[in-house]
Formats: sequence, structure tokens, C-alpha cells
Amino acid sequence: MPGFSLSAVVLAMALTACAARPGPETLDPIPSSLKDAKSITILAATDRAPAQVTPPVYGVDRGILSYEAITMLEKAPNGGPYPSVHSPDTDPSGDFVATERRALDETAFARHVASMQKKGGETIVIFVHGYNYSYQEAVFRLAQLSAEAGQTIIPVLFSWPSQASVAGYVADRDSTTFARDDLARLLVMLGRSRPGGRIAVVGHSMGAWLVMEALRQLRLEGENEVIAHLQVGLAAPDIDIDVFRKQAAAVGRLSSPLTVLVSADDRALAISSRLAGGRPRLGSMSVDDPRILDIVRSDGMRFIDITTMPASDGFNHDRFIAFAARYSDAARDGGLPDGIRQAGVYLLDTTGRVLSAPFTGAARIVAGSQ
Repeated sequence: MPGFSLSAVVLAMALTACAARPGPETLDPIPSSLKDAKSITILAATDRAPAQVTPPVYGVDRGILSYEAITMLEKAPNGGPYPSVHSPDTDPSGDFVATERRALDETAFARHVASMQKKGGETIVIFVHGYNYSYQEAVFRLAQLSAEAGQTIIPVLFSWPSQASVAGYVADRDSTTFARDDLARLLVMLGRSRPGGRIAVVGHSMGAWLVMEALRQLRLEGENEVIAHLQVGLAAPDIDIDVFRKQAAAVGRLSSPLTVLVSADDRALAISSRLAGGRPRLGSMSVDDPRILDIVRSDGMRFIDITTMPASDGFNHDRFIAFAARYSDAARDGGLPDGIRQAGVYLLDTTGRVLSAPFTGAARIVAGSQ
């Protein structure tokens, strides 16, 4: 449709006009006098180039793969107790303060992972953000998810050079292609440094396409041992359904079923579909679509419809946050049994409650605790 691209951008701007976005200053380390505050260390790998701003932060341009460790303290609201679950409709940078940033080389990065493992980290969780994300937004989002998962995970951010702009969709798509080799390199490095350990990879939106491309590349390169230890979750994947079927065929079945979170009323993916000439996006398809059922049967995957979960971004595109938070809260209360790993198609009821036990394993991948 002529002119649809412009109207889509206008709609996107209207939907996001009131959303607060953390600036570079939110990652400027400041001394903290918070007593007994919860400390979180985010390990970040990025192929963004440093931005020419003060304080320094990784920006929107493409660069070489770099690493850093960011120490953050979680702020208890008004001197009260720490929240067991953070609200998905608030800017997560308001809940945390950065107290230290340290640049690392690849060897030091691997040592940090090993050190966090010795301190109780059971699972490495790699978060790959989606379209229209700044570096600092991705850092704080992972801090939020990490705080809810507790001390059982080693949170790792892979941040590719998104333009952090609603008008940057095409540039972002190109940047995911640029970042494919670097994500594959990170997966190999972590897989070889921790043979037999659990590594979960969570890709959101356009980041899900990047995850699938990195897995495809690893399979074609014969890195089967690395893939064998991965647990993969795709949240609201912005992937053409036919492209996904090709990717899935190349990757093959995973040891733990690949989990896909879908939402039929995802407005961001509806826009993406229109921009793609009406081609359906994986993350907005109905779980009873014959193509989805065929993928589940042939590739042993797990599709979960989370349409009933709350969203906060106006696009209904970030429901994975509420889904992960619901699991984390219930797990602390002993409300869900241990993981069940079978493939299949699953639904939530109208209150957002889990209808069947197989949701447990899927939620744990997204929440980063399996």
C-alpha cells in the first residue's frame, strides 16, 4: 500500500509518545549509600560502537564486539521491601542505579561468568533485545528480569546496534544481519567455557530472528555440542512464518523444545506484517493455525499463546515480561511444579492462569531460571 510506511510510523509514534526512555546518564556510575541493597551484575556483549556522548555509552552505530560488566543496585521503593515482581508498565531504570562499569576483554568476560557460577549462578541467560532498543534500555530490562529470577541466573546481554528509533526498522533489520556472526561467537565462547552447563537464549521481536540466524549458522558450522546445551525462547518473534520454517529445518530439533510466545493482537507485529506486504509474522499467529501445528509436530517445538497476559507498551508487544514475572512470583510461592519439557501448543485462560503444566518449562526459559 503506498504511503502505509509513513502511516505506520505515525501510529508507532503515537503509541510510544508517552513512554519514558532512559538516557545515557542512567548508566553513569554513582556512589551509593543504600544499605543492604540488592546487587546485580549484568554482563554485556555488544557490537555497537561507542557513542560520542558524555557519559560514555554504546550508541546506534556498528562496531566491533566489546564486553563490559555493569554492577547495579536495586532500589527499594520508599524505604519499603523489595518488590517480588516489578511492574511491566514502568521504566525499569527507575528501579536500579548503576554503581560500577568495567570494560572487559573476552578472556576477562569468560572469567566473570565462571566467577558468577561459583557464587551460585545455575543458568547463563542471554537476552537478545528487539527493534527500537537503546543500549541502556536493554541493560535495565535485563536487570529487571534478573531481579525477578533471583540469584540462580548469570544474566548476559547481547546488544546489537539498533537505531532506538521507530523510523529505524529497515536499518535495524540490516543490523541484525550484521550482528549474526557476533552472537554466534558469543554462544560458542560461553558454550565451550561451560561444557555441560545450562545456557538459555531469549530473543525478543527482531532479536528472535537474530537468535534463529545464529543457531542456523552454528548448525551449518558443525557446532552441534554448543547447540545441544541451549534452551531457546522466542518472545513475540518478528519473523516471516516461511522464513522461520526454513530456519527451523536447518537448526533441527533442540534437546529442550524451542519455546515460542505468541499473541494474536500484537500491534507491532501487525505493522511489521503490513510493511512486509501482508506476510504473517510468527509472533502474532494463532496457535491453532495449521502451519503452527505442523511446525510443532515436525520440529518438536512448544507454542504458548499469551494473549491474555497484560501489556504495557501500547503495542501488546512486551507481554513476555508479564509472563516471566508471573512465573517468578508463583515459583517463590511454590505454585508451579518442576519443569515439564514436552512440545505442544498451550493456552492461558482469561485470567492469565496456566491451564496446563507444560507452561512451567516455557516460563522458566523466559524468566531465566531453567
